[in-house]
Amino acid sequence: LIACDIYPNKNIQFIADCHNIPLKDSSVDGVIVQAVLEHVLDPKTVAAEIFRVLKKDGLVYAETPFLQESHEEPYDFTRFTELGHRWLFRNFEEIYRKVNGGPGLTLFWSIRSLIRAIIGNKFISNLISSPFTILSLFDYIIPEKRKIKGANGLIFIGKKSNKSITNKEIIDHYIGAK
Repeated sequence: LIACDIYPNKNIQFIADCHNIPLKDSSVDGVIVQAVLEHVLDPKTVAAEIFRVLKKDGLVYAETPFLQESHEEPYDFTRFTELGHRWLFRNFEEIYRKVNGGPGLTLFWSIRSLIRAIIGNKFISNLISSPFTILSLFDYIIPEKRKIKGANGLIFIGKKSNKSITNKEIIDHYIGAK
């Protein structure tokens, strides 16, 4: 297990910008990129770097926000729709893909963000908005296909592949309700 980050801490082996991962080609079995892609200037380059460092049949786990408030400002640049996220990982065979929190969680986060914008105090706004966490329970009864449009975040697990999704094929990969 190798861990890297842009911030030093005791759990990482090296500090690096993931636009240029300092590892050899085809040198790792898997990459976990959790809540990172929204903070990079060029997610396409980062996805290509992940592909480069993975061994044949290597796995990627990507968890990325969609309808979330910005965070860690000013280093928050990008959000992806479900299909945009799939396109980013078009060089990977899909193993698993779904939302990470549906519209209920998104609504709670939006209410919390509104209260924080009005009050200007993170602790107090978290306290006032806490009863609205119950909205996230609706996500358990909403079918996956209907959660897509209001997804809080997205999860993709894929395997490095020799075949890439084409421009014409991407629409066929949509997993939401039409």
